Amino acid sequence: MQAPRSWVVVNVLLGTLTVSLNNSSLNPALPAFMSVFGIGPLMATWIVAAFMTSMGMTMPLTSYLSQWIGRKRLYLWGVALFIGGSLLGALADSIALVIVARVAQGIASGLMIPLSLAIIFSVYPKDERGRVTGLWGAAVMLAPAMGPLCGSLLLEWFSWRSLFLMNVPIGVLALLMGFAVLPASEPAERKPFDLSGYVLIASGVGLLMIATGRLHHAEGLTDPLNLGMLLAALLCLVAFVRVELGRQAPLLNLRIFALRGYRLSVIIAVVQSVGMFECLVLLPLLVQTVLGYSAIWTGLALLCTAAFASLFGRFGGSALDRHGPRAVVSLGLLLTGASTLALGLLEADAAIGLVFLLMMVRGAGLGLSYMPVTTAGLNALPEPMVTQGAAMNNISRRLVSALAIVIASLWLEFRLAAAGLEAQQAATPLAISEVFVATGILILLALPCAWRFPQSEEAAPAVPAAFEPR
Repeated sequence: MQAPRSWVVVNVLLGTLTVSLNNSSLNPALPAFMSVFGIGPLMATWIVAAFMTSMGMTMPLTSYLSQWIGRKRLYLWGVALFIGGSLLGALADSIALVIVARVAQGIASGLMIPLSLAIIFSVYPKDERGRVTGLWGAAVMLAPAMGPLCGSLLLEWFSWRSLFLMNVPIGVLALLMGFAVLPASEPAERKPFDLSGYVLIASGVGLLMIATGRLHHAEGLTDPLNLGMLLAALLCLVAFVRVELGRQAPLLNLRIFALRGYRLSVIIAVVQSVGMFECLVLLPLLVQTVLGYSAIWTGLALLCTAAFASLFGRFGGSALDRHGPRAVVSLGLLLTGASTLALGLLEADAAIGLVFLLMMVRGAGLGLSYMPVTTAGLNALPEPMVTQGAAMNNISRRLVSALAIVIASLWLEFRLAAAGLEAQQAATPLAISEVFVATGILILLALPCAWRFPQSEEAAPAVPAAFEPR
């Protein structure tokens, strides 16, 4: 007897929420790791960087592995590995073991995240997916905002080991429930493994993530190692595209970008991701440095965005099912872009309530556009290619967002350096404003992509034979 579809969504949510909460809850604990293990800030950043890098290097494998062993088995293997990594982290007695644990968690996350949407899509028809993925997206958007609060409370009440242990009961529940409720999927036709393609994409993603993680200051641009890694990453990614387009059985079928609905969805999702991640960097500077409020107000402002993104994500998903993507995604981009621009135009004496209001509008815009456009883009793909599409969407978002954060941080530093020491206090608000305004304009420039998006009835045309995996 097949389990109700809603149980499948609940099970997938348990896994993805655990991943999202775990990653963001560790950020407040970096000083604790530095104190316990006697390490410096650079080594401490590897607790986060190891997770992000290993996750990015694993995602390209997800589609191939799911075809080899089936979606259900691979997802459950990912959950089991995440539990194992969490136990290892909780028992670690050295920073090396903590980083190994984070690598294991990153690999597991790289398997679980692209598969989660593919599993949901396998049990819901296209005209119902918006509502369901709206619920999924609402939870996933709220989790990163709640993570730092959960992490801080656990550190206050227990120790850093509790940040790993909290994943275990939820993970075990997801694993046991998954055996019972996830739909069985037989492995597809087994294709030869594209080793050279994987080496190129894994090297490109890994080098780029490591290099951008090291570029905390402008001096990093003069470091030959950083420049070498950036150049090598670029060469690997360019070579990967050339190799994959010539393959009969590519690791990732890049020809799906020829489908207009999928291509436009990735562009919009990437732009919105840039706005989300840059806001995480800029908002603390605006609230604490420019407006003069304490850090708690920054957290509350971010929570406003997450809460409204969750609330409006459900409305956006339902509107996608009823009316198609154009109107709802356009409205979401308009709200997000306008509110981001407005944040850049705030005066130094602006009330914190106005910041909260603008962050609520940003959240509403994200909820109406981010998950609906991702769902609509994946709906444009043939079913066997959904896992590949989800993986490439995630990889694109993470790579471009990492670069955008580095560019924004370097711009702030260059502007302050150009102003000189005496004028830095006056130059800081202007530099922050410029990055907010540039980000808002970038989001608004994505509006034509939403206007040109195929409607639901056009969203999944017959794919030319040249696009289908051979």
